[in-house]
Amino acid sequence: MYKIPASTLFMGSNLVFMPECHSTNTLALQLCQQSSTPEGTLVITNNQTAGRGQRGNAWEAEPGKNLTLSLILKPVFLNLKDQFFLNMIISLGVYDYFITKKITDIHIKWPNDVMAGNKKLCGILIENQIQGSQFVHSVAGMGININQQHFGVGTATSLHMITGIQYTLQDELELLLQKIEARYLRLRQNALDKIKNDYLAVLYWKGKNHLFSSNGQNFSGTIVGIDDTGRLKVQREDNAVQVFDLKEISYVQ
Repeated sequence: MYKIPASTLFMGSNLVFMPECHSTNTLALQLCQQSSTPEGTLVITNNQTAGRGQRGNAWEAEPGKNLTLSLILKPVFLNLKDQFFLNMIISLGVYDYFITKKITDIHIKWPNDVMAGNKKLCGILIENQIQGSQFVHSVAGMGININQQHFGVGTATSLHMITGIQYTLQDELELLLQKIEARYLRLRQNALDKIKNDYLAVLYWKGKNHLFSSNGQNFSGTIVGIDDTGRLKVQREDNAVQVFDLKEISYVQ
């Protein structure tokens, strides 16, 4: 059971706790259909049985060990062309949270996973509803690995595995919401250049030559940034810069 945080302006001020649910994003999207659902509504569960991640991947978490939640936002002030800024501020908020734990080598893996070294600490899925030329709402779902010690794949880690500390989930939730709210308020203030620069400064693999895959073929390239719509910009070995959407490129090594 979670309590409404006392340290935020509106993030989590309306809290919906489900001991178990299929997907917090699905439940949050249903709540969005009710006009009375306020911005900052938090949907959180101890056990998500059918979590969804980027590219249609499933998100797995051990019950009661991590923070599995979705936030309802209403960014009606944001131009549709700038919708990737939602990805940036959510991932930066999570990044800011992890930085308070004094963990080194934290980066954001495009579009919005948060990594410790080469292992995932947090997965994020943002789903927007748009009507005409305006946002109606946005649901930001995230699974943040806190106390879990064993994962089915070797590409994930948790705060506990890194620090050896057992964390109280309520305390971590409050700190996380503070950091996300601070970034969201900067977005409301239209601090787009600051947000983008902060995102690029911690972008995983940026400025380093690595192996990628696109259309079934591997190639060497260097991440040089993102374009105005949030697509990834990669410079190939022939110095040509190519842009990729979410399902058009994957990381190899």
